[in-house]
Amino acid sequence: MTNMLHVAEKAERSRLSAADWEVGALDLIAEQGISALAIEPLARRLNVTKGSFYWHFATREALLKAALQSWETHADEALDQIAAIADPRERLRELFRRTGREARTHGIYSALLRALDHPIVQPVMERVAQRRLDFLGDAYREVGMPHADALHRAHLTYAAYVGFLQLVLQLGLPRLDQTELEGYVDHVMSTLIPE
Repeated sequence: MTNMLHVAEKAERSRLSAADWEVGALDLIAEQGISALAIEPLARRLNVTKGSFYWHFATREALLKAALQSWETHADEALDQIAAIADPRERLRELFRRTGREARTHGIYSALLRALDHPIVQPVMERVAQRRLDFLGDAYREVGMPHADALHRAHLTYAAYVGFLQLVLQLGLPRLDQTELEGYVDHVMSTLIPE
């Protein structure tokens, strides 16, 4: 009997990777916030026992750190892909278009904004925000805006993004359907990207 349990535990551990737990954690955070991240409910959600969790992580905080690192890395990689676009106006358009399509990322980001007082969340959000502001500022300078104006436009653009998330995901204003969202993104692009 003990041997059968050992085999079952080993099979469960090999079925879920640390990355699977991180994805599950981010999905839960996006849907219910940081406070909902707990080992037992997440294990049930992933249809495994807590033992699978402890094979990969020592604590809930270790999972949270790993999940946020994964999310931050993904965000950096996405910016790097867009940064490869030579034309700064097209680079900004692509950023806005991608931002308009990434609902899961919006949920994660919005949940993390609500948890800025958490010691693990706060430095991650500072780094992500600074990287995005730098990206925007660089692009606006490359389209010919003076340095100070480019920084102001970068802050305005980022504030529009964060504010939109707050309105829709936290204040519960009606969500836009796909056509309305595309129209909104087009309006933002025409307003914030200089000719």
